[in-house]
Amino acid sequence: MRPVYLDNNATTRVDPVVVESMLPFFTEHFGNASSMHAFGSAVGGAVKAARQQIQSLLGAEFDHEVIFTSGGTESDNAAILSALETQSGRDEIVTSMVEHPAILSLCEHLERTRGVRVHRIPVDSRGCLDIDAYRRALSGRTAIATVMWANNETGTLFPVETLAELAHEAGALFHTDAVQAVGKIPMTLAETDIDMLSLSGHKLHGPKGVGALYVRRGIRFRPFVRGGHQERGRRAGTENVPAIVGLGKAAELAALSMNDEVTRVKALRDRLEAGILQSVGSCFVTGDADNRLPNTTNVAFECIEGEGILLMLNKEGIAASSGSACTSGSLEPSHVLRAMNIPYTAAHGAIRFSFSRENGPEDVDRVLDVLPGVIANLRAMSPFWQGDGQPPTAFNPTYA
Repeated sequence: MRPVYLDNNATTRVDPVVVESMLPFFTEHFGNASSMHAFGSAVGGAVKAARQQIQSLLGAEFDHEVIFTSGGTESDNAAILSALETQSGRDEIVTSMVEHPAILSLCEHLERTRGVRVHRIPVDSRGCLDIDAYRRALSGRTAIATVMWANNETGTLFPVETLAELAHEAGALFHTDAVQAVGKIPMTLAETDIDMLSLSGHKLHGPKGVGALYVRRGIRFRPFVRGGHQERGRRAGTENVPAIVGLGKAAELAALSMNDEVTRVKALRDRLEAGILQSVGSCFVTGDADNRLPNTTNVAFECIEGEGILLMLNKEGIAASSGSACTSGSLEPSHVLRAMNIPYTAAHGAIRFSFSRENGPEDVDRVLDVLPGVIANLRAMSPFWQGDGQPPTAFNPTYA
């Protein structure tokens, strides 16, 4: 039985071409990129090349606007903390209610320990940001507005270019967590007001433990990791050269496959979605169906637990997710679905299927062969399922 991997928003398989590009930097080109001798200069050139590959993918103006980090979480933290340090007299953050925990956990910590005021902007039932509420939250006290480019659970896209313009009108910086969006949709940062952007290697067929923070030229920046002079003094620590090289190669491959992502991969996602809605009753797609990532669908199934669906799919060799991998283990529906006021009966049964360029039509066929039976079996065991497609009203609260 061929395994089916449809959890690419959690992580992707490292492309063999990426692995091949990394291998020489473990043994052959092992020098320190900061060293003056030939061993170091050769490695330093590879780091610069990787920086340029990421610059090209992002559509940034200069390669030195790219700072290498350990991943998206570090990049998010570095952006927010730097803004608070460099924006004198500004001690407020504006963000959304559906951000990744890398943003929300830090904001909660800053509220509790530093007295920073955080404005969490609500979303509607499609996961779209309340732009009027966002505009009202911005003020002369705002140090930074940070809103994700694409939601990791539903795939809903946010109008980050407009949000950046509004932040600038208030004199604030704008950052976007683009971990899910980079490599899936075209970007030209040089033509936007976006000041900082976070990305992570393992979301685009690169290695884990490496990412980058884009910082637009001219933006004052305070390092999150202090020590040596690496990364122009903006991120200390000896460069993880094999991972950086791998991230650069992954960025190059992502740029080459962008058209495939928005056409063939999207078609696979749409066929799976249509097949599920046709063959399984009492389910619906969450998020903004008209404005989302091309690889992501999140389907909510009434009156069953998502964990049960995942376990039964796993037995059939199919990998999916009940939401963000960073929140697995929680008995509560995800904060994203709660913010969208998805009914309790459906929020518990929400499953995310996320594709990559490595998926094919046979993966869709396999899921459509298995999933209807899985749902039917679980509903037959559910005390809340009446059999007529209507859940009991007593078990149908929504989240305010």
